[in-house]
Amino acid sequence: MTLTNKDIRRIFVSFMLLVLVIAAFLIVRPIVLSIIGGLILAYIFTPIYRRTYKIIRERNTSAFLMCIIVILIIVIPLWIFIPIIVEQVFDLFSFTQNIDFSKVVKTIFPSSQPAFQEQITTVIIRFVGNITSGIINYLISFIQNIPEVLLNLAVIFFVFFFTLRDQDALREFVSGISPFRKDKESVLVKRFKDITSSIIFGYIIVGVIQGIVLGIGLWIFGIPQAITLTILGMFASMLPMIGPWLVWIPIAAFLLVSGSTTTAIWFIVYCTFIVSTIDNILRPYIVARKTGTSSVIILIGMIGGLFVFNMLGLILGPLILSYLILFLKAYKDGTLSDMFSPTE
Repeated sequence: MTLTNKDIRRIFVSFMLLVLVIAAFLIVRPIVLSIIGGLILAYIFTPIYRRTYKIIRERNTSAFLMCIIVILIIVIPLWIFIPIIVEQVFDLFSFTQNIDFSKVVKTIFPSSQPAFQEQITTVIIRFVGNITSGIINYLISFIQNIPEVLLNLAVIFFVFFFTLRDQDALREFVSGISPFRKDKESVLVKRFKDITSSIIFGYIIVGVIQGIVLGIGLWIFGIPQAITLTILGMFASMLPMIGPWLVWIPIAAFLLVSGSTTTAIWFIVYCTFIVSTIDNILRPYIVARKTGTSSVIILIGMIGGLFVFNMLGLILGPLILSYLILFLKAYKDGTLSDMFSPTE
């Protein structure tokens, strides 16, 4: 087979394109998660940006106002609460070292065998120890890498600003290089939006709201280390089939064991009828309205994503699995090849 000049040029161009793609990946790899974080923030605040732009009619100002809003509701609270969280984590760690877990287990399982009580006590001690030490190690690593954190934060805001401002041009560019057929592209984009909205708003945002409501209850009932426990409650609330009970049930059990029976009862009532009600009302409505993605897939994606992408994995993990399942279903139905534009 003889290669023509046209074939040689095509191979050379393809090779150069591959080299540039690899080089570009190596360049952005250290900050790729920050770039993705900026894109996710832009996706979340796009509805607010559009309403703001309709009023102001100036893209730079509208995008800049969105950055101010993010700073006010996310960055500044984190900056204020991080020292408090660090102090509370160390206090919580010291507090857990002095808890007599065997007494707690005997109170909860009074009629069980001593061997069973001892095994449960050992499991609880290891579980609590692993959680507290893991949180402390993460905070220490975070503090040690403050310059890197600030740099990544700058990248997030840079991507966030320009994605909001130039979203129409970006949409046209992506659509122009998309290999999908135009009649299939709109359907696929809608499915992607439904999946993304389901995960971000149905699990992440609702989890944050539920954790905040739990934190209000912790503050009302005078539970110590309320801020740290609120953050733990947020993460637990994001996980499907788990929820904030993972945080408030041990707290209620401790209140009962320590003799604060009345406080424990009212705290249980608050968490059962208020905190859990938020989850039961908002999340099924958003998820069912957007997509039928299985809760098992979401849970597996969040847990696996945490190991691979750290905190951002709570969003990326389930998104990746959901997108993969979408393509696998299309392959199973024999419609995958129909999505792509024919090559000439």
